[in-house]
Formats: sequence, C-alpha cells, structure tokens
Amino acid sequence: MKNIFEPLFKMMSLMVGLLASITLLTVFLLGLVVFLLNGGSLPSINQTSDLVVAVVETQSVYRGVVPKEGMWIAPDWSTVDQEPNAADIKYGRELIANTSAYLGPNGSVRKISNGMNCQNCHLNAGTAPLGNNYAAVASTYPKIRGRSGQMEDIPKRINDCFERSLNGKALDRNSPEMIAMVAYMEWLGKDVPKGETPKGSGIYEVPFLDRAADPIKGKSVYAQQCQSCHMEDGNGMMKPDKTGYIYPPLWGDNSYNHGAGLFRMSRFAGYVKTNMPLGATFERPMLTDEESWDVAAYVNTMPRPTKDLRRDWPDISKKPVDHPFGPFSDEFSEEQHKFGPFKPIIAARDMK
Repeated sequence: MKNIFEPLFKMMSLMVGLLASITLLTVFLLGLVVFLLNGGSLPSINQTSDLVVAVVETQSVYRGVVPKEGMWIAPDWSTVDQEPNAADIKYGRELIANTSAYLGPNGSVRKISNGMNCQNCHLNAGTAPLGNNYAAVASTYPKIRGRSGQMEDIPKRINDCFERSLNGKALDRNSPEMIAMVAYMEWLGKDVPKGETPKGSGIYEVPFLDRAADPIKGKSVYAQQCQSCHMEDGNGMMKPDKTGYIYPPLWGDNSYNHGAGLFRMSRFAGYVKTNMPLGATFERPMLTDEESWDVAAYVNTMPRPTKDLRRDWPDISKKPVDHPFGPFSDEFSEEQHKFGPFKPIIAARDMK
C-alpha cells in the first residue's frame, strides 16, 4: 500500500510548494504596486550601475599611511649562504628573533636581559616596513647621537637596547653574539647607499594632535584592541617553556624601562599605528591617529623599571619635544613634554 500512494504524496507536496511560491510572489507584487501608487520609484539602470561602480571604487581605495611604492625590502634570505660570514648572519638573526632563549633570565649563553626578544620591538627580526626595522643601521652608523652626545657605532647602539628596552646589561663587544648581530644588521642594509635612509625604515611619524594624549581614553583602546594578547595586567603571554614571550609585557618588572625609545609617546604611537593590533600593517592600519596616541599615553603611564638618565641629552636643547624628563630649554612642563599637546612646544622652538 505504501508504494501505491507514494507518487500521490510526492505530487501533493510539489503542489503545496508551488502554491506557496505563487502566494509569496503575489504578495510581493501587490506590495510593489502599493509602493508605486504611493509615490515610490524604482532605481534606474544607470543608478544601479553607478552604485556598483561606487562600491568597487571604495573597495579599491588605498588606505595605507604612506604610499607603498619604493618601500624598503629586506634582502632575500635564501641568498645568505653566498656571504662569507653566513654563519654569523644566521646566528645574528636567531639572536634577534629569540634573544631570551640565549640571553634572557634563563639564557643558554648569558643571563643579561628581561625575557623579551629584540623582535618584540623590531618586528620580523627587524625586516618589517615601518616596524622599527634595521634598514638604515648599516648606512647611518657610526654617527653622533644627541642622547649620548657622542659618536656611536652599531655595537654601542645594540647595547643601548640591552640596557633600556631589554632592561639588562651590556653585551661584550667582542663576543660571538655581538659580532653575529652586527653581521646580520649589516647584511640587511647591504644594498642601502652609505648615508641614506630608505623609505619605510624605523617608525612611522604619527601627526601630532591638537590636544594632549589621553591615558583614560587609551585604557579603553587597550581593553578593546590590546589586552587579548598582552593581558589585562600588561604582563604579556609567556611561552609554555618559559624561554620568552609569545606577546611581550608592555609594563611591569619584565618590560622596557623608562629610558627606552618606546617610552616616548611619538615612538610608541607610531609603532602601534602601523603594526598593532595583530594583523595591522602600514598598508592596513587598524587604529586611528587619536587611538594610537591615547593607547601610548595609557601604556606609558603604567609602572615599569627605571634607569639613571642623568647623562642623557647633555645638550638639553636637542631633547625631542616628547622627552618627558627635564630640565628643558623651554618653559613647558614635564607633563606637557610627555603627553602634549606638542604643537605649542614646536612653535616656540621655531621662533627661537
């Protein structure tokens, strides 16, 4: 009996579905008629075409912070074996990428730093465009630096990072590790003419705001954009084997001290603008300028290690506008030199 009536059931189901479709179409047509009778109008073919074009144009607009043409690109890593000091270059890259494993609190070579890696601040082992890379190191060093008031070479600059960003001790200038890191940085810049700074080197300069950077607003930015990786307490996320950090601490005992470059608002804001949160690049920034400044203000008001800076900036007139420690060659306060607004400070300097 089941086989006899099965075709009939299928035909009835098909008819019910067809009737439902006709009913829906009828309701739609009646609604359209009512819409038109009440003054409504359908878009013309040209209007629809213009809308499609507008959507396509919007999607194709480049929203990077700087044009991508001419951006510095690191040498092809596959060619490194052609170099006579290839072993040093390879070891240097490994030290930049995994500094803590060799030179951190439990380092296999020496125990001289806080557990962060160089590439926590110099992304992709110092090769990311506008990621605080090493593009201009070989071409611009040695040079006189205002912070020390002295001629500095590459080993001196590396040790500055060990003592400030890694809140540790200086590395022996003649050690295999120093030789390797210098070799790697020189290899990265081997194609940059002496004295030149290629496009995309260092950190992006975020335009100054007309107001002071706001740590209260920055706390909200941090909660929404940063703490999923760097944690609510700012202490970062350590690797399971405790040899370093997956995501570095942004404040606290194991973060950079207040003598580090990223303690300056402009440096931190520029760094996060083109690199943070995870996935952002100079071609696809995720934070606004205001958010970048404000989150810099929040992070750099949180507790961190200190350093004796009394020998920094022997010529105080050369201090950057956002260097937060006096004395200064102007009448602006330490608070304004830290948070801004910085435009009045610049204007006053230009008038001298």
